[in-house]
Amino acid sequence: MPTDNRCGVLLDVDGTLVDTTYLHTVTWWEALRQADHRLPMALIHRSIGMGSDKLLDHLLGPERDRGGDGKLRDAHDSLYAEYWERLAPLPGAVELLRACAARGLRVVLATSAAEHEVAALRAVLDADDVIDTVTSSADADESKPAPDILVAALEQSGLTAERVVFVGDSVWDVAAAGKLHIPCIGLTCGGTSRAELAGAGAAAVYDDPAALLSGLGESAIAGLG
Repeated sequence: MPTDNRCGVLLDVDGTLVDTTYLHTVTWWEALRQADHRLPMALIHRSIGMGSDKLLDHLLGPERDRGGDGKLRDAHDSLYAEYWERLAPLPGAVELLRACAARGLRVVLATSAAEHEVAALRAVLDADDVIDTVTSSADADESKPAPDILVAALEQSGLTAERVVFVGDSVWDVAAAGKLHIPCIGLTCGGTSRAELAGAGAAAVYDDPAALLSGLGESAIAGLG
């Protein structure tokens, strides 16, 4: 898509728009437990938002034997899929997407979830009529905190880093946006504290999509245009 003068909002999905962060924590915990890796859930939770490759490096060490990584990923994916029919949007998520679109902004879901997971997340949000572009893990060589998925989102939507704001829920989201000098609004609904998100460089922090929607007129998003 050719670049024009439109502005847009890039949004992470897991933990930002859909309430999945703790489900990913529990299912990674169980997948790791099945492989005899006993790790505290709190440590796993703080890793959610990275891609599975970096998450496993972070949890198990980069010098480990990676021969079992595929089995770990498959176990997590299988366990997580059991929750798909029970997934729910976070408060105000759908309304936030529609409010951004009503302002004339392109709405871009900049997620590094696998394609089959993206389909489940889109079904939960049920807002395809206002969503301009959706990425998946297939679009990025490296996962967050590398900025690859945001680069892909910009390229596919025809937007530029100077004309967007990113909304995410983890320090990895904030770090990825920072590499492209994109302002990042942090949401604490994924379980990361206000202090952690602000300390990572978030331009502003809100409790959830509903809180951001309530303050949308005074947010960085209102400054787009």
